[in-house]
Amino acid sequence: MPARRTPASPRSVAPRAPRGARQGDGDASAAPHGSRPEQVYQRLRELIVQGLLAPGSRVVETEVASRLGVSRTPVREALQRLQQEGFVVGAPGAQQARLTVAPLTRKDVHELLNIVGELEGLAARWAATLPPAERRQLAKDLKALNAEFHRTGRTAPIDHGRLYEADERLHRRIVEACAGPRLIAMHDSVKPQAERYIRMYISMLTSDIRASVAEHDAIIDAIDSGESDAAQLAVQTNWRHAADRIGKVIEVAGERGSW
Repeated sequence: MPARRTPASPRSVAPRAPRGARQGDGDASAAPHGSRPEQVYQRLRELIVQGLLAPGSRVVETEVASRLGVSRTPVREALQRLQQEGFVVGAPGAQQARLTVAPLTRKDVHELLNIVGELEGLAARWAATLPPAERRQLAKDLKALNAEFHRTGRTAPIDHGRLYEADERLHRRIVEACAGPRLIAMHDSVKPQAERYIRMYISMLTSDIRASVAEHDAIIDAIDSGESDAAQLAVQTNWRHAADRIGKVIEVAGERGSW
C-alpha cells in the first residue's frame, strides 16, 4: 500500500481495472449468462476492498453496466447485495443511482473488526479442541505463517500488500481448521469489509509489528496446548487491538468518504 493517500473526490467513479490487469480481465460480460450478477458483484467488491473505488465515491448503475459490458439488471442485483452487506450506502430515501462507496469511520472499524474477532475467536476455540496430533500440525503451520509474517514486516521497504496477505493466510488457516459452513460463510461476508480498513491504513501501522507477532504467538500456544478459552480470548484480543490501532490512525488521518 502507498504510504499516504489523499481522499478521493466524491464525484462519480466508474470501476477501473487493477494495475497490471489485461483488458478483459474480470469482465463480467465474459461469464455465462446465469453467473453475471455474481461476476459483477465480485468485481465491484474487489474494486471497493482494494480502494480502487474510493470511500464516498458514487457508484452509478449505468456507468458500471457500460464499463463492464453488461445490462443494468445484473448490476442492479449486485448493488443491492453490496448495499445489504454494507459495501455501498445510500442516503435515506435516495434512489439506488445515488449509492456511494461506504465511508471508512472509527465507529465502523470498531464494530467490524470486533465482529471478525468474535467469529475467528470461535474458530480458534474449536481448533483448540482438535485431537492432539491435529493441534500440533495446526500449530506448526501457524508458526511457519507467523514467521513469514514477521520476516515480511522486517523487510525494507515493507511490501504492505505481501504483509497483509501473510497475516490473512494465518487467520484463514485458523478458520479453516475446523469451522463449519455457516461460520465460514459469515466470515467470508464480513472479513472483506474489514480488509478495506487494513489495506487502506496498513502503511501507517507497520512501524513495529512485534506486538502483532506476539499476539499471534499467544493464539498459537493456546491452540497447541488445547486451551480453548485462552485461544478464543487471544484471537478476540488480537482483533480488538487492531481495531484500536486503526481507530487511532483514523483519528489522526481523518475519516474517508464522510462528506
